[in-house]
Amino acid sequence: MAEKEKPIAKGEGLPEMPDEIMLSPEKPPLDWKRLLFMGIGIVLFLIIYYSSQWPDAVDPEGKHFILSNAGKGALAVFALAGTWWVFEVVPIGVTSIMIGVLQALFQVRSAKVAFKDFMDPSVMFIFGSIVIGMVFTKTGLTKRLAYKMLAIVGEKTSMIYLGCFVTTAALTHIMAHTAVAATIFPLLMAIYALYGEGDKQTKFGKGLFIGMAYIAGAGSIVTLLGAARGAVAIGFFNDIMNQDISFFQLTYYMFIPGWIMVFALWGFFMIFFKPEKKTIPGLREKAKQLNAQLGKITKDEIIAILIVLAVIIFLALRSFIPELKIFHKTAIVLLSTVVFFLVKILDVKDLEEIPWNIILLFAGAMSIGFCLWETGAAEWMAVNWLVMFQESSGFVFIMSIAFFVMIMTNFIMNVAAIAISLPVALVIAPYLGVAGEVILFASLIVAGMPFLLLVGAAPNAIAYESKQFTTGEFFLYGIPASIMLMAIVALCVGVIWPILGMPISIPTP
Repeated sequence: MAEKEKPIAKGEGLPEMPDEIMLSPEKPPLDWKRLLFMGIGIVLFLIIYYSSQWPDAVDPEGKHFILSNAGKGALAVFALAGTWWVFEVVPIGVTSIMIGVLQALFQVRSAKVAFKDFMDPSVMFIFGSIVIGMVFTKTGLTKRLAYKMLAIVGEKTSMIYLGCFVTTAALTHIMAHTAVAATIFPLLMAIYALYGEGDKQTKFGKGLFIGMAYIAGAGSIVTLLGAARGAVAIGFFNDIMNQDISFFQLTYYMFIPGWIMVFALWGFFMIFFKPEKKTIPGLREKAKQLNAQLGKITKDEIIAILIVLAVIIFLALRSFIPELKIFHKTAIVLLSTVVFFLVKILDVKDLEEIPWNIILLFAGAMSIGFCLWETGAAEWMAVNWLVMFQESSGFVFIMSIAFFVMIMTNFIMNVAAIAISLPVALVIAPYLGVAGEVILFASLIVAGMPFLLLVGAAPNAIAYESKQFTTGEFFLYGIPASIMLMAIVALCVGVIWPILGMPISIPTP
């Protein structure tokens, strides 16, 4: 009888593997591009920070604006942060932490002041808005809304673009664009899931999410409810010019440019991000089936709708009833967060799902914005820029102000960008025969649409959470979008606003 073969033990009879091969995973190659831009940011910081005193900025009335050492330090931090954000050498939230660290270590501002801005009410407002979006997702409202929309707009991807964009813009007329973006974002995620490409980056995905961010800004300029920038800028204008702009007057002048931009951006995305598929066959029927599977609206969905509606109504009433302005908008939004936990729609596990990278991004943006403002660096830049155009034509001067605000609002708070440019602009304007109103409205258009950097507006950062695009791509496509924005401002100044009766020119003194 043949001897039974002995089973081979694990590893027996196989060639021995060297220990270093078995134990040491292969090291990834060095990311030279990342190291290059990391180094460029650091070198820019050191050059600016340690450079000798820069010349004063002098306005048309002869007033000198000195760039202090702290102001120079703010510009240095600004240069490093901008480089790191655009090329994403570290996670964007980590760059924000670096903003606070550099201010404290190099004594640009005290640590207490620099890091206090990380908990600014605007940052907490973004946090509360994101929570609202999470609630829509968790309760199923997001899918319900997405399926309803797809059943209406149909299977053409061009119409899906348009439906999403129009919905986003319309909502920003009655609620803050940050809250709209946080609410629409999960809806777009649900729609994209039906595109059939999984988590893969596609042109359709890029267009859908970058488009949401751009459109939220375009829609938000139409009323005072879309963002705080309008009310603050009008109040500021009133103090300087002793002239008030009403809620309906703002909408009268901003409705046309806002909606021209919405449809122009639709065309823009159909060119630059034309979807790979013209249609998604069977999408309408599939959306109807999925909607039917959701069944009747649940108790949690009803409660969520009521809470969010209460927040929207209260925030809207603040614009019409002065007595309600004592209740800060951030406190109102955060109260809804607390209520979601009280009624057990959310629990502690949901806190772990908060995109803290995005929250940190805006915390750092607030810190560098206040840093540029408080050290006088932003005002120094504004004066240097605008005095270059004090001998130009009225039209060129208006466009120069719009361009400055558009660039600055990508880096600092849009309200601050307007606040530092308006005083100088309104001093120069009468000598060029330019009316104050056109400066205000041109600034408000571009302040609402920072298309270059994620830190420019909360919807930009919320869209980034989709992982459909990089910060570099956002910046790259933001350049032609910004050129288109300036063209529409020129159209308003040259044609639309004069037809509507806005004063563009005044007699020179």
